Amino acid sequence: MMRRIGKPLLWAVILLLGQTAVMANAAVEATVDRQQVYMGDTLQLVVSATEADEDLATIRLDALIRDWEILSRNTRSNTTIMNGKRQHNRQLQMEISPKRVGALIIPGFQVGARKTSPLWVNVSKAPRVDAGLETILFEAVVDRESVYVQGQLILTLRLQQAINLDGRSISDLKLPGAFVVPLEQKSFQRTVDGRPWLVHEVRYAIFPEKSGVLEVPAQSFSARESAPRRSVFDNASGKLVRLNSEPLQIEVLPRPTEFTGGTWLPARNIVIEEEWSSDPEQLRAGESVTRTIRLRGEGLQGAQLPPVLLPATDGVKHYPDQPAIKDAEISSGLLGSRADSVAVVPTRAGNIELPAVEITWWDTESKMMRSSVIASRTLNVAAAGDSASTASITAEQAADISGLSYEPQDAPWLWQLLTFVCAIGWAISLFLLLRRRSTTGIQAASEPTPASSKTAYKSLVAACAADQPTQARKTLIQWTAAVMNDPTITSLQQAANAVGDEELFAELSALENTLYSSEPSNWNGTGLRAIVERLKKQQQRQAKSGTESLSLYPTG
Repeated sequence: MMRRIGKPLLWAVILLLGQTAVMANAAVEATVDRQQVYMGDTLQLVVSATEADEDLATIRLDALIRDWEILSRNTRSNTTIMNGKRQHNRQLQMEISPKRVGALIIPGFQVGARKTSPLWVNVSKAPRVDAGLETILFEAVVDRESVYVQGQLILTLRLQQAINLDGRSISDLKLPGAFVVPLEQKSFQRTVDGRPWLVHEVRYAIFPEKSGVLEVPAQSFSARESAPRRSVFDNASGKLVRLNSEPLQIEVLPRPTEFTGGTWLPARNIVIEEEWSSDPEQLRAGESVTRTIRLRGEGLQGAQLPPVLLPATDGVKHYPDQPAIKDAEISSGLLGSRADSVAVVPTRAGNIELPAVEITWWDTESKMMRSSVIASRTLNVAAAGDSASTASITAEQAADISGLSYEPQDAPWLWQLLTFVCAIGWAISLFLLLRRRSTTGIQAASEPTPASSKTAYKSLVAACAADQPTQARKTLIQWTAAVMNDPTITSLQQAANAVGDEELFAELSALENTLYSSEPSNWNGTGLRAIVERLKKQQQRQAKSGTESLSLYPTG
């Protein structure tokens, strides 16, 4: 038996808006397990709170009971600890049943200072069942009679039983020419003409790979009626029941000529949003910030979503990371997501225009082309002081403290004096540090948590790309310390010794000469970046092969 679950356009829009609210992350939210039910069906309603401390059992339900009967309710809570952060989750679980036919609303619930978004559920008339003759029903239904190629089709195999059954079994779905994703199975109660039925649904998200006609063959169900036992030794089996659904034919529509976008994306809805690791309005030239662009497509797999390719922009360098692709199940099927992260490094000060990001897709409900856009933005990048200017400011401040007049162009001896004083101070500090360690022993470090190797590596590559020697020195030390898991690595010399690479020795010597030279120098980070990328690949190969060694990158 083929049944099309029809929905008017207004209802589709309402469901789409409701589902969009479900897609958003919230500390308090309400969810239902289905949005299409019949009179007499039961529905699972869950109110969840992850931050609020209020008792969910005291939520007011006056507005809910106008259209819904509450059959049961219970509360549960659990606490999880992830990355040292404690999260307490509370749930109010209710089993409800509709009181009338129509598009019924589940109102928002006030939980402390927050309120859940309202939900809509479409309630149809109870299905016709001859309660005197039928005790078991099995059918296959689809949510639409036609679907676009690579679009989502929901197939539901529904078993309804008014008697007890043992050993229920449904045939495996095989559809050549289509990609099939099994969805969560659902069970609920249904009352028809006062007679209770137990309903089981097995659902699939189907994505046809070519246009034409998609044939869903008849699916089979088998079970045995439960027979009462006369004794504990009675192993008699009940009557064997076999039922078949009607075969289905679905029209698969080709990509419409009206669609002029690049990647074909047939979906109910697509949302695009961006996130920055730090405030992009506080950027300085040569600094790195991570920009993450997320796509969420309702009715699509995550693998169908295209990568976000940022165009070349004057004054900005991009260093992309591996994408994160996921699939989640929602009431309307699959919700695919893709997150593309890229390190953004401005190479100059001033205003830099980042172009808009646009994703073109096909709305399968309204049958028209749409676009989801991140608007363009202008970055106001501040200038970054180079090493020469920093050294000059430091020397001037030191001269003021010592009472000497500062004239670097006429008094080169001042540089020698300041260097000598700094060297003596460094030697005294080192002596006191070693003495303290020898007398007090190893103590817990009070320094901030070191950067992870991944974060430090990104920052190091960005500093090399922006030709910033001071930042390159800092991040190379951080990266080496993180990879070696040795926080005592605090200098270029220690980093070079830990790595043991001859090319890196030479490049770090050049970097150190640039940093501590009294003559201004234009440092180029291309060489260091190439060496670091080579060492990173070497590290990854060693990690895969399980190689163990005392040095980070053995050369012999």
